[in-house]
Amino acid sequence: MDNQLEKQIEDILPEDIARTFESAFHVIRGDNDHVEDLLRHGGALLRKASQRLTPTQLVLGIAAIAAGAVFVLAKYSDQIQDAIEDFTDGDDQGNAQAGKGGQGGQSNQGAKPAGAQAGQ
Repeated sequence: MDNQLEKQIEDILPEDIARTFESAFHVIRGDNDHVEDLLRHGGALLRKASQRLTPTQLVLGIAAIAAGAVFVLAKYSDQIQDAIEDFTDGDDQGNAQAGKGGQGGQSNQGAKPAGAQAGQ
């Protein structure tokens, strides 16, 4: 009966940790093709770790990971913002001209309606 109650606990192998860190390294370097690998490897590592940890340890571990992510984003936020601006600059140039009303910078103030006569 004890055999039925025991669940299979998978060992966390060094290869699991290495694959997760390798995928994270590629994503941090900008290779977004590895995001799927990072999620798959990180999820498998988290699943294996969750079998060995108590719920409190698991919550604290996830909180530590989230705090690390916030720290990294705060540290590199300027670079991320610059990259976003560089990526979207080409689109904004064409839209900025169209947003001026197509008048080439001329104002319509003081213009008379088409049906108005000069003498009236």
